[in-house]
Amino acid sequence: MDTDMRTIQPDNFPARLREIEDVPDKLYMRGPGFPDASRYLCVVGSRKHTTYGKDMCKKIITGLAGSSICIVSGLALGMDAIAHKAALAANLPCVAVPGSGLNEDVLYPRTNLPLAKKILAAGGTLVSEFEPDQGGASWTFPQRNRIMAGLAHAVLVVEATEDSGTLITAGLAADFNRDLFTVPGSIKSDNTTGPHQLIRDGAALIRSGEDIRKEFGLEDLANNAKSQAADLSAEEQKIIDELTEPRKKDELVASVDLPANRINVLISQLELKGVIQESSGKVERV
Repeated sequence: MDTDMRTIQPDNFPARLREIEDVPDKLYMRGPGFPDASRYLCVVGSRKHTTYGKDMCKKIITGLAGSSICIVSGLALGMDAIAHKAALAANLPCVAVPGSGLNEDVLYPRTNLPLAKKILAAGGTLVSEFEPDQGGASWTFPQRNRIMAGLAHAVLVVEATEDSGTLITAGLAADFNRDLFTVPGSIKSDNTTGPHQLIRDGAALIRSGEDIRKEFGLEDLANNAKSQAADLSAEEQKIIDELTEPRKKDELVASVDLPANRINVLISQLELKGVIQESSGKVERV
């Protein structure tokens, strides 16, 4: 990794991180520093995610494009990596807190080293309280979770089984008086038992990036999104009106009173505007 490593002291931590119990003595950092964003959102979830969980994580973060929200996650396999990649694709500021030191030869997991480099190349930041040569270990991951929760204004849990380590971060969010968000899912899936328990305990139910903005009180951004929708042409609005749920292209062709080639053009235009996206073979609103 090209960006030099440096050490920062608690006086230079964000105020939120200085408020938690067991404040780190110091942090090692690669990158320009903590982004100047209105809100920090920590995104966590299962390493063994479902396609639904992956799609929802990408949809929600994509829906935050253009907002002053920094995405924080742990660089781990699964939902962490999905969150970081979605943040980079949406040009959102990004902070990664791996469960290891920041030396390139110990950064964990090794398979996400290219992702760490992409985060730095995009102007993001890597931080760790562990010595630079400390490898990942069973004790390092729960310890680093408090930093992720401490940096954040809110924690979003996308998927988690009932005994998932992800719920450790959710518990820390509650301990630190952070907002807790979660994504609902099928009652038949083990990966949504954690989120459903969190909803019962009072977590905010999240279905889109706009839900996040509203929870953060960023009404100006939500209004901008609505203004963008108001600028759609009559034909584009026909497509949007049919997307009350994800639809296959052939379903849109059958339901919208326009030629198939015209519908394909409109879908491309709406994707360029960031209003819709294609995921898992279906077209859906962002």
